[in-house]
Amino acid sequence: MAKLKNLEDYREEIEQCVKCGACRAHCPVFGAERREGRVARGKVALSKAVLDGEIGLEEKVLEDLSQCLLCGSCCAGCPNKVPTEEIVAAARRKIAEQRGLSSFGKGVAAILGRPKLMNTLAKTGGRFSALLFRKLPENSGLRLRFPAPYLESGRTLPPLTARPFRERCPERIEGKEGMPTVAFFTGCGINYMYPEIGEAFLRALKFLGVTVIIPKDQACCGLPAVSAGAGTVVEQLAEQNLAALTHEPVDYVLTACASCNAGIGKIYADLGGDYQQLAAKTRDIFVFLVEMGLPERLAELPKKGGVRTRVTYHDPCHLRTRGITKEPRAILKSLPQVEFVEMEDAATCCGLGGTYSVYHYENSKRIGAKKAGHIEESGAELVATDCPGCIMQLQDSINHAGGSQRAVHILELLNEALPKE
Repeated sequence: MAKLKNLEDYREEIEQCVKCGACRAHCPVFGAERREGRVARGKVALSKAVLDGEIGLEEKVLEDLSQCLLCGSCCAGCPNKVPTEEIVAAARRKIAEQRGLSSFGKGVAAILGRPKLMNTLAKTGGRFSALLFRKLPENSGLRLRFPAPYLESGRTLPPLTARPFRERCPERIEGKEGMPTVAFFTGCGINYMYPEIGEAFLRALKFLGVTVIIPKDQACCGLPAVSAGAGTVVEQLAEQNLAALTHEPVDYVLTACASCNAGIGKIYADLGGDYQQLAAKTRDIFVFLVEMGLPERLAELPKKGGVRTRVTYHDPCHLRTRGITKEPRAILKSLPQVEFVEMEDAATCCGLGGTYSVYHYENSKRIGAKKAGHIEESGAELVATDCPGCIMQLQDSINHAGGSQRAVHILELLNEALPKE
């Protein structure tokens, strides 16, 4: 089994941090708390001290290292491009090796490491969602009726589906001769919470005539386990997904989730060998759609009358840090029913950060409140993005701010623009 890098492997990158403080202007957590231990240079210094044995793993160290969204914003603004998010993730794995996972981390590892159990729990939650949650107005999500461990009662959550997306569709959908064959890595968000995004994905590729394979034995990409420090689980999931996504020959592996794209395209790539080949085939859905000329195809469709909906865009961190910013906007701008507007700080983190928003929900809300304010100021009715996790966080932030906007996936808007079958 391929292994993730350990903290020692990052020594050279750690030494590249010159403590200049440029990261202070880019770190969402520092912006929320204004404490040095929260900013990238502080976490790099802590990681070095842990690596050199200068400090132990006392609670203060653990707290500061947990205060990171792994969003990569600091690296983007760093003159030496120090990959703080990778260093912090490696430090968390080292902590887990020495002290064990936190109680929540153990839960994440137990569920993600056993996909059949995860499937059963999600479907059960879907069946009993009416008992567990109360619906908010205007299709803005659900809130828990009763207190639950690690979940604040005021948090907005999407409903779990009693029938996951991968159980709704065949494993292979034939396209037109001469067109590419792709594997769809659905991720957990689409499979268990937002199956309508998966259905919109299939409609878009059917419109283009692409053959789609949806491997039934795929599992979580492992990003939540990366955040929790559960390195062994990440490696196990990577091995399972490698087998699932290479079982049949495909031209591309497509994702409609920024986190999944980073999981396969970045985390798996670092494992080397066959994982690098898999990463090289992985495309974000909107990169693929632009490459396939979809904006031009949409321009050929008959124009529809009526008032266009004002839509803004939120850049998911896991796409922004991989240079994927133009393609989602290109699709949005090509939709006939959409009036696209940019909002201020579209590329700043929404505050989810995987397990961060579970451990540090108050900070997560502070970060999300800024984003909700920018959405309001843009005058948009909808905020579109390319990540189910961001959709969940954005809607929660909007609801807390008392806004009327809805967070949606771009594929849902694309689905509205495509000709009716």
